Amino acid sequence: MARMDVAGRIMDVPDGQLSDRMGIQIIDWTPERMVATMPVAGNLQPYGLLHGGASCVLAETLGSVAAAIHAGSERAALGLEINATHHRAARTGTLTAVCTPLSVGNTVATYQIVISDEEEKRICTVRLTCLIRGAPPE
Repeated sequence: MARMDVAGRIMDVPDGQLSDRMGIQIIDWTPERMVATMPVAGNLQPYGLLHGGASCVLAETLGSVAAAIHAGSERAALGLEINATHHRAARTGTLTAVCTPLSVGNTVATYQIVISDEEEKRICTVRLTCLIRGAPPE
């Protein structure tokens, strides 16, 4: 079990989960902005381009963590809807994703996640909506 400390909030995450295998690392967090990176290598589709699903995993990881922090330890944030627009391909390098809240309330939180390459060219724009429940699932 890995312990992830995001802005002083400890989250227990089982080892070897999808975000680990994809190389996702959260590198910065404030209530207004969360930032993560992910390598392109190892996350390609058969044509040698970044897999669109990898962009969605990066975005949902970041948005879900932001929603969980917003929800607090007595509530749970669960993905409800994701929408991704893929703007351009990536073949190499490291991607940076920046997550910002669009609307955060008591029961629903929606985030925009912009994924860019090392040249700061936009690769993908994602909107993620999470449902906030009263208690974490067992």
